[in-house]
Amino acid sequence: MPSTPMTRMFREESDSTLVAATKNGESQAFEFLVKRHEAKTFSVAFRITRNREDAQDVVQQAFHKAFMHLDRFQEKSSFSTWLTRIVINEGLMCLRKNRSRREISLDDVKSESEELVPPEIPDRAKDPAEIYEQRENERVLC
Repeated sequence: MPSTPMTRMFREESDSTLVAATKNGESQAFEFLVKRHEAKTFSVAFRITRNREDAQDVVQQAFHKAFMHLDRFQEKSSFSTWLTRIVINEGLMCLRKNRSRREISLDDVKSESEELVPPEIPDRAKDPAEIYEQRENERVLC
């Protein structure tokens, strides 16, 4: 990013000043918040997901949510704390989504010949002969 008087000014500002500037339409101020906090947020996301790509996705999603909902940030805590909570929530949501995807170990994969034969599913319905016999008995008795 080229160094302009605005970028030099933002670089020196506190998080709360950058948040206020972003709320007032200075989206470039949010870029400084991202650069300032991306390493820490990635570290948090990686500790949760234990996967580099998932952690990167979590961080990107967290910054997006923070930007979209910055108007809800009431500064009762620091921006860093608020952002970290978003990262944790996004990380946990990522884990939940990934839990639904089942991983299969190569040791568990059956040979091709075993896969060709479908597994036997027991038929719990009555035998056709039993059904016929029952109907015949009902017919005779009635």
